[in-house]
Amino acid sequence: MKIYNTLTRRKEEFEPITPGKVGIYVCGPTVYDFIHIGNARPMIVFDTLRRYLEHKGYEVNYVTNFTDIDDKIINRSIEEGIPASEVSEKYIAECKKDMEALNVRPATVHPQATKEIPEMLEMVQTLIDKGHAYEKNGTVYFKVRSFKPYGKLSHKNIDDLESGHRAEAHALKVSGEDEKEDSLDFVLWKPKKEGEPFWKSPWSEGRPGWHLECSCMSKKYIGETLDIHAGGEDLIFPHHENEIAQSEAASGAEFARYWMHNAFLRINGDKMSKSLGNFFTVRDICKQYDPQVVRFFMLSAQYRTPLNFSKELVEDSAKGLERILNGAEKLKSIEEKKNGRFITDAEQKILEEEVPKFIERFDEAMDDDLNTSDAISIIFELIRFTNANTDEKSSSDFAGCLYRVLFELCDKVLGIHIEKKADEIDSSEVERIEALIAERTAAKKEKNFARADEIRAQLLEEGIILEDTREGVKWKKA
Repeated sequence: MKIYNTLTRRKEEFEPITPGKVGIYVCGPTVYDFIHIGNARPMIVFDTLRRYLEHKGYEVNYVTNFTDIDDKIINRSIEEGIPASEVSEKYIAECKKDMEALNVRPATVHPQATKEIPEMLEMVQTLIDKGHAYEKNGTVYFKVRSFKPYGKLSHKNIDDLESGHRAEAHALKVSGEDEKEDSLDFVLWKPKKEGEPFWKSPWSEGRPGWHLECSCMSKKYIGETLDIHAGGEDLIFPHHENEIAQSEAASGAEFARYWMHNAFLRINGDKMSKSLGNFFTVRDICKQYDPQVVRFFMLSAQYRTPLNFSKELVEDSAKGLERILNGAEKLKSIEEKKNGRFITDAEQKILEEEVPKFIERFDEAMDDDLNTSDAISIIFELIRFTNANTDEKSSSDFAGCLYRVLFELCDKVLGIHIEKKADEIDSSEVERIEALIAERTAAKKEKNFARADEIRAQLLEEGIILEDTREGVKWKKA
């Protein structure tokens, strides 16, 4: 598998540190509100990376955090009149609900910053002892110029960065709010303000800086060197750049071998913003569209390609997903009839010679820097192939084999469910629908076509689509 490494700006053959095992750290959300649709893209993309690596036989240690202490969380706690810890726990629970809806599997570990404070204090002390950090009136800063490779991930020149920070730093010094030795230095530990949550440290009662949190959590749950560190491209600088600096300065070891960053999600061509009125939570979007359609849409473009979220494009994804679901449903229906036919020589040849080609091409697409767009195109080709090569005369075992291939690629790797949940319509509703279908069938036999059309229209209005086949009437939710 080849991965585009942000660090080197080229595709590189993926080789894990330990053969057969992969450690992945993905920066998670700051939990002060419902997650927005932009948060969903890295969640879905890197969940798919994890699934694909497991499909290839790797044992994956997948760690993604919750930032549960931050200015935004503190502000929300003041607004709602509840402790910051209650705010974060509330929105962690809501985030997990949205992740489940999008079929994002729980991480191996979901660390929370507030539960890892001892490790953070230890790293700060190590950086001070090694001359990479200093304390001023309770605030501890990382000394950026002490880390010579600073800027290697973002490919930014340190002198250019200094000129950009100079005016801002001057204003802070004049106001007495900043005592940095250098305008580029960043906070590792900050003293509390009145009414804020705090932890005791040798320097002050306070809390950790944002960048420090991820360095400590990834080290604790994966190790000093990660196989893959991932997140949105907005995190490259300064967050991931600062993670590298403090982690490598403290340990002397490479922090991460491969860096993967997904491109931005735009809304109708614009950057998502509350001021533009185009800010949507996952919860909002999933009221309009099936969460599986949202996941399918997110995977319709390769992760490094900017993605535009619009009604038209999402509805196109819904139609595309429906084609896959219909193809899967056809295979499942043939398998479940258990017609007693043995697999024919022609069917066996297809399973041995034709189907493996689709699997191989799917893997080739995913091996090319997780190209889910091409992988989905191959799924559509597979659906066309199965539709053309199966009918009511096909053996149930043949249809079952094809279904299981589709299940492995769609459901297990891409995380796209290919069958509806059993509880999607309750049993009493099923009985009512089937009674109406029976009434329509009787009306047609009696040549009462007006009533038959009336029932079809009624069910269609309720989102139930009827399909007249030689085996009888089939129905499904739109």
